[in-house]
Amino acid sequence: MFINHRQEQWPSWLGIAEFAYNNKIHSSTKTLSFKANYRQDPRMGFKVRKKGRYEEAEKFVIKMKEIQEEAKAVLGKAQKKMKKYTDRKRAEVDEYRVEDLVMLSTKDLKYQMVGRRTEKLTERFVGLYRIKKIVLANTVELELPSMIKIYPVVNIGRIHRYIEQVEGQRKEQPAPVIIKGEEEWKVERILNK
Repeated sequence: MFINHRQEQWPSWLGIAEFAYNNKIHSSTKTLSFKANYRQDPRMGFKVRKKGRYEEAEKFVIKMKEIQEEAKAVLGKAQKKMKKYTDRKRAEVDEYRVEDLVMLSTKDLKYQMVGRRTEKLTERFVGLYRIKKIVLANTVELELPSMIKIYPVVNIGRIHRYIEQVEGQRKEQPAPVIIKGEEEWKVERILNK
């Protein structure tokens, strides 16, 4: 379908586009969308409809019911197939409670982490934040400090439950190096390679 470069003509072509879409066999239903909705093929000519009763109306109704039942069966099969492939990637969702400690994804904090050297080396999750309120099954409200400038209600896909570190796993600051009687924390260069 041709639309001019300013795209001003699309309202006049919209009806034709809709008709063309509804007059094609749909991949899921294996029938025309128009036929599945209105129980008849779309009229494409200027044929005058007959007035009065149709002799084959009952056959037509039976045929239409068969088409709809077949479309329902095919859609149900397609729906089961889609669910099967979607469920493969789904995992059990953690249930969060008020006062749980969580870590927040840095995905939404990109502009706030501008001072960091590289995005690759930036932490994926930051902080220890308390859940203030459970809004829905998949959204929670966090107690965020004022320096984090995002809306406190986040999807559970953006948080991870905080797990205490095992003893001996904690990151401890190394002891300072004493040079000329002064404590030094920064290494200027490595002498032995």
